[in-house]
Amino acid sequence: MKYTIFLLLFAFLFVGGLETVNAQDKKQIRFPGIQKSPTDISYMREGRRGPVTAKVVYSRPYKKDREIFGGLVPFGKVWRTGADEATEITFYKDVMFGGKEVKAGSYALFTVPNKDMWEVRLNSDLHQWGSYGYDESKDVAKTMAKVQSMENSLENFTIVFADGNMVLAWDKTMVAVPIKAK
Repeated sequence: MKYTIFLLLFAFLFVGGLETVNAQDKKQIRFPGIQKSPTDISYMREGRRGPVTAKVVYSRPYKKDREIFGGLVPFGKVWRTGADEATEITFYKDVMFGGKEVKAGSYALFTVPNKDMWEVRLNSDLHQWGSYGYDESKDVAKTMAKVQSMENSLENFTIVFADGNMVLAWDKTMVAVPIKAK
């Protein structure tokens, strides 16, 4: 009996001791995979709960008290439209993208921001890191979008679908590209 109690006590202390060590180890674990610009997905649906027409996967960089357009994102240069990998947009059916016909499929989304207008481009070369390997000859569609000012600053770059438009917004800048399923 004493031997059984001794074993139970030893097991309890040993397991409890391991749990204490594990708790201390957890405090020291580093998570290098945590993104500084979190990934997000936005969907365009037909109606409120209808089928998905488009999906965009992108990274959302933070403003962090920086000058964004004309600063961090220079005017007149191709931008990956977010952070990390180039933004990817998938159309599940043929669409009119800013008045241009685009076939169903997946595309990299690039923009050329300027002060008053942005050029929004769909490119067939997917899975690029940033815009470093951007090849204009692989553009499938280009359209222009007028810059609109927002009253309040938006901390994270954001893409949403609203009222038949793909809206790109960050800081106090917003552009909208009409998208309509064919």
